[in-house]
Amino acid sequence: MNDLDVTGLRKSYGRFTAVDDVGFTVPAGGSLGLVGESGSGKSTTARLLLGLERPDAGSVLVCGRPVAAVSRRERARLIQIVFQDPFGSLDPRLTVEDCLTEVLKLHFPAPSYGKRVGELLEQVGLGPREAGALPRQLSGGQRQRVAIARALAVQPKVLVLDEAVAALDVSVQAQILGLLADIRAAEEVSYVFITHDLAVVGCVADQVAVMRHGRVVESGPTRQVLTSPQHDYTRLLLDSVPRAAF
Repeated sequence: MNDLDVTGLRKSYGRFTAVDDVGFTVPAGGSLGLVGESGSGKSTTARLLLGLERPDAGSVLVCGRPVAAVSRRERARLIQIVFQDPFGSLDPRLTVEDCLTEVLKLHFPAPSYGKRVGELLEQVGLGPREAGALPRQLSGGQRQRVAIARALAVQPKVLVLDEAVAALDVSVQAQILGLLADIRAAEEVSYVFITHDLAVVGCVADQVAVMRHGRVVESGPTRQVLTSPQHDYTRLLLDSVPRAAF
């Protein structure tokens, strides 16, 4: 069974069609890069995957379960998202420890959550010092690590990363991408990387789907798409990326 099965997604806003017949699969433990420029339909697709919006047509199944038919709490245990701006997605009033504890209390009964918080922080390369910090006291890379830990806290089957490294400088991007690769190797979690950057896809995705004007115009194994693109739009995206990135 695949971790994610997306079939025939369509979403319109008035006369504008944001997503048109989008479909792809992600096998258990797999990683898909969903690539395109701003306005290509990537973020709308992400909202449909999370059940934040309902499609006009099509379906999203996580481990065979329809996202649209499960409760909000069940959905959170199936699929989580990490956003581009971790500062905006973290409560500025809560320490890192309180942030993670709050999530754990919503989903798991336990007399103490301290041990699990420590495990999550260790998993993303943080420690006791960061646990007691507020978001404003952390660097951008540290905040993104906290956002990843929070998403992993509920042990989801699929993690959607929406431009999750776009706001970071190159060296920190490399650290976060390496961290995500390690987590995928150790945990039973699949990734959907939503990005405009084919260099990022080349680092982290097994498969890639290229979107333009709401449709998938090319898809396949990442190495194949990057080295032998078939669609003119994919070639255009590749031309904007230094070849050394691959």
